[in-house]
Amino acid sequence: MMINRHKFTILVTIVILYLSLAGSQTFGQTGFINVPYIDKIGHFGLYFILMSVIILEHRHSFQNTRQMLLIALIPICFGTLMEFLQLVLTNDRKGEVLDAIFNSAGITTAIYMWLIFRPYYKDNIK
Repeated sequence: MMINRHKFTILVTIVILYLSLAGSQTFGQTGFINVPYIDKIGHFGLYFILMSVIILEHRHSFQNTRQMLLIALIPICFGTLMEFLQLVLTNDRKGEVLDAIFNSAGITTAIYMWLIFRPYYKDNIK
């Protein structure tokens, strides 16, 4: 079944969708964490996780690196769409180009890390 095969990708995508479109009042303000651009770290991390999950769920399907790069266009477009939808659908959130750049940086880093560590990855499932 398709959902079973993609269950973690779907789960992470739903979490990102919720976090992207929920109102900012949902998250509350914490005064003790005042790190500049911490939201950019969140963008990077979420999309790094998304691409990592996609890679791990589909590692046997990729015939070459080019296919992985083409698949990476899906989360890149999704991240860009989320930024646009923040502008259109929310009152207190704003889409930012810098957020989309950090989304793409997380995706790119996940791909590079997979390419570096793939030779050492042992898959016990045959």
